[in-house]
Amino acid sequence: MEATTLTSSQAVFDLEDEDTQKDKYLSFIIGRESYGLDIRHVTEIVVMQNITEVPDMPEYIKGVINLRGSVFSVMDIRNRFHLESADYTDRTCIIIVRVDDQQIGLIVDTVNEVVDIPENVIEPMPNFHTSHENNYILGMGKLGNKVIILLDVEKILYNEERSSSPVIN
Repeated sequence: MEATTLTSSQAVFDLEDEDTQKDKYLSFIIGRESYGLDIRHVTEIVVMQNITEVPDMPEYIKGVINLRGSVFSVMDIRNRFHLESADYTDRTCIIIVRVDDQQIGLIVDTVNEVVDIPENVIEPMPNFHTSHENNYILGMGKLGNKVIILLDVEKILYNEERSSSPVIN
């Protein structure tokens, strides 16, 4: 019998079929807040790479990286959320995510861990009665005394209208 070695991204997609990743979120930090992404969209986490700037892109698209021969667009989540910019450090990571047939790197301050947040402990986004819509947020995951802001990766990657062009190509 021949042994097969799976890459980390292949392992993630193979586990999807078993639904072992239900209610699991990759937690990470931006500023002082904890956020989470559905682990089923995460293919890989890499240390900060050299970014090649691409002209005429939105401010939050920092450019592209060459990762083992594949080129990925890279989005700075701080800029996407209109937060204050911060210098990249040795803890800054790029989370490679996949939605449909799109892959992109998301720059975050620090990656924490994979956490289990069942649906019954996820609260909806509080209504602040403002004109600003926080459409990137799936809900608020309660983890002990902590709250993790759970993000909708599809809405982060696409413009306001899902049927329109993605923010990346």
